[in-house]
Amino acid sequence: MDQKQLIEEIIKLKKERDAIILAHNYQVPEVQDIADIVGDSLALSKHAADTNHKVIVFCGVHFMAESAKILSPDKTVLLPAKDAGCPMAEMVTADRLREMKAQYPEAAVVCYVNSSAEVKAEADICCTSSNAVKVVESIKNKQIIFAPDQNLGSYIAKKVKDKEFILWKGFCITHKRVKEDEVKKIKELYPDAKILAHPECEPEIQALADFLGSTSEIIKEAREIPEKDIIIGTEEGVLHILKKENPDKKFYLLSPGLICQNMKKTRLEDVYLSLLHMQHEITLDENVRLKALKSLERMLEVR
Repeated sequence: MDQKQLIEEIIKLKKERDAIILAHNYQVPEVQDIADIVGDSLALSKHAADTNHKVIVFCGVHFMAESAKILSPDKTVLLPAKDAGCPMAEMVTADRLREMKAQYPEAAVVCYVNSSAEVKAEADICCTSSNAVKVVESIKNKQIIFAPDQNLGSYIAKKVKDKEFILWKGFCITHKRVKEDEVKKIKELYPDAKILAHPECEPEIQALADFLGSTSEIIKEAREIPEKDIIIGTEEGVLHILKKENPDKKFYLLSPGLICQNMKKTRLEDVYLSLLHMQHEITLDENVRLKALKSLERMLEVR
């Protein structure tokens, strides 16, 4: 089938299956365009929790589809590209997190959503890059174990100065690729451009940015600022919506390394086949799911 036929079949199957397609901002453009909802982790978590559809087709990576299943156990959650994982999420395990909790018994555990269900089950509360500061501010404990992203954790620590942070030494391999000399070079090329970067970038890159925020916050900032030249310091998939929403502005990627191969695994064919065969369904141990649910629900309660 060509792309037009694939899209027609997906729309037809979606109706037959009573399905909703959720896609992360880092997905390839054609997958974003076929989705019912496109957003960052927080927005997609909320939609997964609220949807009335029987089937959720999650175009993202494994931990995201798991989060949807945690929040909507009565729904069938499909991950079109079954091998779309997240290296950062694999940098923390439930066993190792339990060891750290034993080492710091007074600490609250804040777990980034970029983690497995088993790890979420060991946390007191989850967070996304959109709400991480508010989540940490909502906690009474003085000590915070933050896992698994050390860079996001250090960013929060600068914002919430009355807490003591124990940071897990994990990172996003995509955002870590950005080098300081690349930032300086692109600033020389576009001296009037604003740099909007993700806090998963290294601290020295964060320091050179004009704005730090989650994917959705970067999209909002790009929409609202008057500058016509904007440098984007997060995964290149976000350029699709930025260019659509702001045709009068020019966007430049901070580094050519800002491409997540796992986010790029999902193709239209995968979405079609997942709906056709109802394949790659996410299943979870119920005890793990219930524990992880508490962490996600506490996150969603934070305003």
